[in-house]
Amino acid sequence: MSYPNGLVSQGNQPLFSFGVITDVQYADIPDGRSFLGVPRYYRNSILFFAELGDIVDGFCPKDQSLDAVKKVVKEFDKFNGRVYHMIGNHCLYNLPRSKLLPLMTFPNVERAYYDFSPIPEYRFVVFDGYDNSAIGWPHDHPHTIDAINLLNEKNPNLEKNSPDGLVDFERRFLKFNGGVGKEQLKWLDKTLQDATKSNQKVVVCCHIPLDPGASSKQALLWNYDEVMDVIHQYDCVKVCLAGNAHKGGHFLDSCGVHHRVLEAALACPPGTNAFGYIDVYEDRLSLIGTDRMASSEMVLNH
Repeated sequence: MSYPNGLVSQGNQPLFSFGVITDVQYADIPDGRSFLGVPRYYRNSILFFAELGDIVDGFCPKDQSLDAVKKVVKEFDKFNGRVYHMIGNHCLYNLPRSKLLPLMTFPNVERAYYDFSPIPEYRFVVFDGYDNSAIGWPHDHPHTIDAINLLNEKNPNLEKNSPDGLVDFERRFLKFNGGVGKEQLKWLDKTLQDATKSNQKVVVCCHIPLDPGASSKQALLWNYDEVMDVIHQYDCVKVCLAGNAHKGGHFLDSCGVHHRVLEAALACPPGTNAFGYIDVYEDRLSLIGTDRMASSEMVLNH
């Protein structure tokens, strides 16, 4: 069987398959961007759909934000299967967490990080990359205060979304990024311990990329190095999926973990799209991309 964008089936059936899309950034405004929609014509074998954040755009008028999010979520609801959402910065520009999390059917409305197992052999770990963030939390929340203090320390620019003068990896300290907090890091460590005991392979998902090899430096998680230090303690993590850096990217790190940053749906010319599905095999994950989303083969080497 031949697939789009040049990949060829290896002949054996995948364990399961799931759909992926990121950075839709919908807004019903006359700025030349069309509402790309959500593909609803996948094969019946697609088990679930992963939406990696930025479901609406920051330019969406705030009095339309609630309706805009509802409209896109309704499109996802037409998919015949489970949809797993992630928080992105544009989501938080539009709505506070208290409204956003219940609307996007997060498993726990108190937090935006969680894990799930579509089959016993696999576990997906979903990060909240805006756990420590200057956006989305109330102004007087400790997470907001900590984030603003960090930005003031690392980024001397008056405009905290500007990387001017920031050198190398310091360019990630921008207001539209965020970090993973201490409680979430503890949860990650415990979750990966449990996955190891259960002999599960793990796919990590986060809106913000976790490795500079797959992303521009200004699109990285603030404490990506701290997060990867935890991940690299365990052999169970095989792939990290992300959005945010609209051009996309693919990098195999020194510990054999694939980092695949998905191309943004927002950046597609009219009449094209960027979405795909991932076939999961014993020894690899095969991303079958459509239009702007490049196909990728992620061979598991351990």
